Amino acid sequence: MPSIRQWLKSLGEIMAVQLNLISKDMLERMASMEKLRMILDSVKEGKIVVLESGLSPEEEAKLIEMTMLEIDHENFVGIEVESYPIKEKSVFSKIFGKKKGRLTVIGPANRLKTIEKQEDVIKALIKI
Repeated sequence: MPSIRQWLKSLGEIMAVQLNLISKDMLERMASMEKLRMILDSVKEGKIVVLESGLSPEEEAKLIEMTMLEIDHENFVGIEVESYPIKEKSVFSKIFGKKKGRLTVIGPANRLKTIEKQEDVIKALIKI
């Protein structure tokens, strides 16, 4: 079986975007800062990151703060972040539960553009 690099090379001039699909299990094993650093490093390399379980509001705010500190207008212009909100079922979970997105898509602001966001659908364009 050829490696990904060999396969991409065989495509010739066709451009590609790497999607990193990160499972809920992997995210739960990571410390918050470790998770945010992994996301930001991937996005700075031009990759699109899809998180199965999303980020907490605090983590999302910290990711945006970290991004603002690392913006370089020639190489890294920022990030685009979209999440479905979690569906809360009980009054107890609304009051005491930590809200977390159900699925989050994160990518470079100059490559990922959200077209439409609904309760259960995120439509986005990826510029290659």
